[in-house]
Amino acid sequence: MPPRLSVIVITRNEADNIAGCLASVDFADEKIVVDRASTDDTVAIARQAGAHVAARGDWIGFGPQKNRALDLATAEWVLSVDADERVTPKLSAQIREAMSDDRFDAYTLRIETAFYGLRVRHSEFYANTSSVRLFRRTKGRFRPVLVHETVELLSSRVGALSEPLEHLSFVDPDAYLRKVNQYAALQAQMLYDLGRRSGLLKAFLHGFAAFSKSYVVRLGFLDGGAGIAIAVLSFELTYHKYFKLALLSRGSTTTRGWLGGGRA
Repeated sequence: MPPRLSVIVITRNEADNIAGCLASVDFADEKIVVDRASTDDTVAIARQAGAHVAARGDWIGFGPQKNRALDLATAEWVLSVDADERVTPKLSAQIREAMSDDRFDAYTLRIETAFYGLRVRHSEFYANTSSVRLFRRTKGRFRPVLVHETVELLSSRVGALSEPLEHLSFVDPDAYLRKVNQYAALQAQMLYDLGRRSGLLKAFLHGFAAFSKSYVVRLGFLDGGAGIAIAVLSFELTYHKYFKLALLSRGSTTTRGWLGGGRA
């Protein structure tokens, strides 16, 4: 009998995305959604798509939230995806084949990003990465962090899948602004908790360095208009991260209100 697969997704107000996401993983034996107090139809749509949905009103960070979903999984293998990601037919076939290979306990997946419909092949884009997304349930857990959660493995037997996972990033301006605000606030809080401090000038310098890295060092200019837009996004995200860290460093408590906003 082939190995069973659980797909896990965490959500907040993903009514526009969740149906397409879950439809792309119909080959899975189990679909689990952990939702954080969505005010749209995310929960209803997910249940209609055959997912087991668990509602969690509190927010303790991306890592702990994904571990909640992981704890509900029952299959031997787990695939972690976001609501704005899609598993292509070619990738699904590769996943099924990979799970039957006894040489590996986990696999990295390459993310291929569309920025407002434009394919990004260069640039310093946070979503244009490779990371462990497919792993044996007993061999990994997510780091319990606010943001930038990764899978910590109990095994070194890691393979790589060649077919990309599609990421439909930023399809409307509001989503763009929400993500800049949310991720900057979460990252600022993480840095502050680690003892890092910042000032307003340092915030600008970090932002300029991020722009230069994306557009010049990472050859973002080869991505055309998308490369410029992503370089500006890198500046905005980095600047606001250190700007909010500067406010925390000065003893301001206003940034803490930002931590509860945005999507899961």
